[in-house]
Amino acid sequence: MYFLLSKILLFLIFPIYWIFVLLLIAAFTKRKKLRKWTSISAVVLMLIFSNTWLCNLFEHIWEYPAAQLPDNAHYSAAIVLGGFSSQISATDGRFNAACERFLQAVRLQKTGKVSHIMISGGNGTLNPRQFSEAVWVQGQLKQFGVPDSAIVLETKSRNTLENARFSAEILKTSGLKPPYLLITSGYHMRRALMIFKHAGVDVVPYPCNFSTSNISRPSWLEMVPDMEAITWWNGTIKEEWGYMVNYFMKPAN
Repeated sequence: MYFLLSKILLFLIFPIYWIFVLLLIAAFTKRKKLRKWTSISAVVLMLIFSNTWLCNLFEHIWEYPAAQLPDNAHYSAAIVLGGFSSQISATDGRFNAACERFLQAVRLQKTGKVSHIMISGGNGTLNPRQFSEAVWVQGQLKQFGVPDSAIVLETKSRNTLENARFSAEILKTSGLKPPYLLITSGYHMRRALMIFKHAGVDVVPYPCNFSTSNISRPSWLEMVPDMEAITWWNGTIKEEWGYMVNYFMKPAN
């Protein structure tokens, strides 16, 4: 039920829907004062959320800082959170923009920083069919020379809460000793780290796939409204909202 509601209610937190609702009210209301203020509010929100510099600033503040592992660091496993591949068919997928999660895991395993790679991810769509991200990624890992003996799969999870819960169940009987590296995108790490700790999994954050770098003074071009910036806010707002919701939830363990 939580999974279904979280998918359906996402529209309540995305700026584009706020603007759309305000414009609808302005278009159909017969009250002049209400029409005026909803129109002004829609324009103001449009200008704020279409500002590329503001978008980058908030995302930069939210993203978890990069981690540097000590030269002698070694972990029994790296937990790689799914979401870095997309479904093509019931049995096939492809890498997407978050695929650095996969690349960093392979690099760490090949350089001896981690012994095992745990892929946590089933199918997070409302119409899952047969595709399992973890199963598909297993095939990609083998093509990169990672042996089956070094791969651990968690194939049931549909969101970060289930990533943590199902991973914890597998790790308890795996014989792999904590702490584990937790690999996910920088914008996703704060929420993922909190949820895994709530689930009782001892993890060390290893963020990657950063969306921003250093923030400088805004240029005139960054102040020009950019409709693509509105969609960029979706990911950041989703993570911040999810963080607050999960912060006040009873820990999974």
